[in-house]
Amino acid sequence: MPESSKHSAFTLIELLVVIAIIAVLAALLLPALDKAKLKAQGIQCMSNHKQLALAWRLYSDDNGEKLLYASGLWPYASHDPDVWVSGWLNWQTPSNPSNWDIEQDIKQSPLWNYCGRAPGVWRCPADRSSVNVNGQQMPRVRSMSMNLWVGGFRGTDQGLSGSTDPFAAGGSTWRIYLKTSDMVDPGPARTFVFLDMREDSIDVGNFAPDMTGWPDAPESIGFYDLPASYHHRAGGFSFADGHAEIRRWRDERTMPPLVRSGDTPDGFRSPNNVDVLWLQERSTRRR
Repeated sequence: MPESSKHSAFTLIELLVVIAIIAVLAALLLPALDKAKLKAQGIQCMSNHKQLALAWRLYSDDNGEKLLYASGLWPYASHDPDVWVSGWLNWQTPSNPSNWDIEQDIKQSPLWNYCGRAPGVWRCPADRSSVNVNGQQMPRVRSMSMNLWVGGFRGTDQGLSGSTDPFAAGGSTWRIYLKTSDMVDPGPARTFVFLDMREDSIDVGNFAPDMTGWPDAPESIGFYDLPASYHHRAGGFSFADGHAEIRRWRDERTMPPLVRSGDTPDGFRSPNNVDVLWLQERSTRRR
């Protein structure tokens, strides 16, 4: 046998060594790849937030400083021209078109033309929630919601957070911003407009920060709705001045276990939760 033929193939030991080296390299590279993926998703999420916040501001500029409402009034009109987005995302009826069809609500939004008719900006890229429609998994169309105190339920607070008059225009106990010129305190740079919401908490277009206990009774604070934590224990926000940021949550109570294809029981007290205090500080002020 020629000498070259004796060394034309790997031995079993050599193959095992190669496989072991590949496994070690993969173990070293995968965390770096995951980190790069998370960073890319965060960058894309911030871009989506900025585009949506810009669309929101352009609409206001074209309509005499008027702000769109965060939500309509029950039973919530399907296409309300004064609400930033209509429809109700729910798990009880997965085939509900509001869950998966951009034609149903997204394209009917008064912000549709202002955001370049780009459906992707309504959803955090790290949100993987989907619904089963006729045997096919369809991604949900929206993961962003609007700060309730920016626009309110057609300009009212509907009795939230110790309200003394649920139907008062502009709110009763806590201010609901109805025009951009109303946003003096805490100011545009410190008032969030949009945020990522958890897939098991999102429903209509608003996220309601509960202002109970702010600023001097932290033992009374809590949640009405829950923010998302898609970015490694953090969530995306966009503010009235147009900037966006990712907020890392510090309290485990802000991130209870996710309910897959269902609803989490939000609306609970969370005494001395620094994340609630952060949200309250950036939501509204007393009238």
